[in-house]
Amino acid sequence: DCRARGPRWASWNLGVFICIRCAGMHRNLGVHIAKVKSVNLDTWTQEQVDNMLAWGNGVANEYYEYKLPSDFRRPKDDPAAEKFIRNKYEKRLYIHDNFDYANSIKKHPIAGASKAAKPAPSNVSNVMPAAVSAPVRAIPVVPLKTNSQAYVPPKIPARKAAPKPAAAKAEPSPSL
Repeated sequence: DCRARGPRWASWNLGVFICIRCAGMHRNLGVHIAKVKSVNLDTWTQEQVDNMLAWGNGVANEYYEYKLPSDFRRPKDDPAAEKFIRNKYEKRLYIHDNFDYANSIKKHPIAGASKAAKPAPSNVSNVMPAAVSAPVRAIPVVPLKTNSQAYVPPKIPARKAAPKPAAAKAEPSPSL
């Protein structure tokens, strides 16, 4: 949102990488709008990685900043930046009404992907970020490409159920 270099945070359901300053502002939007994670401090699920690969800043900004005036200057101070972020994601003032996801991903290849890596299917249309359309399942699945193999999220052991407290013995009520 501020175009800082080397962002280490992400709003994964919106599909954007953000700086630490903007991450705080995204958190202020609430988890119903932005789900913020650290790129290297948090654990990521395959679904979250797929959403970031399917969108990324280029495609997401093409959707969220379509109606932004060409002479718009990104705010420097925190109150103005937070207002811009709220207008962009919460009020959705600048969105593209007739967004063509399939065409957009052709213009914004996945950063760092090899030329052999395939982008999302080109026959996908009218796809919205996870924050816009409720289910993440609507986002095309883009397998994570690495030099060796696909990312496999770590298995999280199931929690053991807490023991149920023993039921209190009912005492007979006194007769009157």
